[in-house]
Amino acid sequence: DAVGAGYLYMRSDDKSKSRELAEATYTRLVKRWNQPSAQANIWFVTGLGALRGNDFEGTKFVYTPGVQADYETTRIHFGGTARLYRASGVKHDFLSLRGGFSFYEAEYEETQPWLILEARHMRDLSDRVEFTPMLRLVNKRFFIEGGVSNNRDIRFNFMYIF
Repeated sequence: DAVGAGYLYMRSDDKSKSRELAEATYTRLVKRWNQPSAQANIWFVTGLGALRGNDFEGTKFVYTPGVQADYETTRIHFGGTARLYRASGVKHDFLSLRGGFSFYEAEYEETQPWLILEARHMRDLSDRVEFTPMLRLVNKRFFIEGGVSNNRDIRFNFMYIF
């Protein structure tokens, strides 16, 4: 089990609609398969928060249930996420598939670089699939990844485990 906070900025392809989401998150490991040199997981992810948009007044209460699955060795990674963003008059369904590889195996105390490619789509904000190559750095308790999508949008993720 893990609790956290998240911030997400979303924008339509034509840039006419934008959304800002601030949420408290909860993640639960549903199932894990440990193998000699790999691991696979299924996660339940949800959040509650406040949604603002440029096409409606004020702030809307939002809930964000979802599921994530992944498979990883010390050299390859595959994963997928499906998440619903629900508020009064808002139904954004999100789907993401990603895959990548590590440049080399690293010890726990060393930083391990990865190259990840993600394909994602969000219903009701985009008609296109967005592709983003990202560089990921993992070291002990932190996880950082960033890249630029085919729509020229900057993507950045950061996680630190206390």
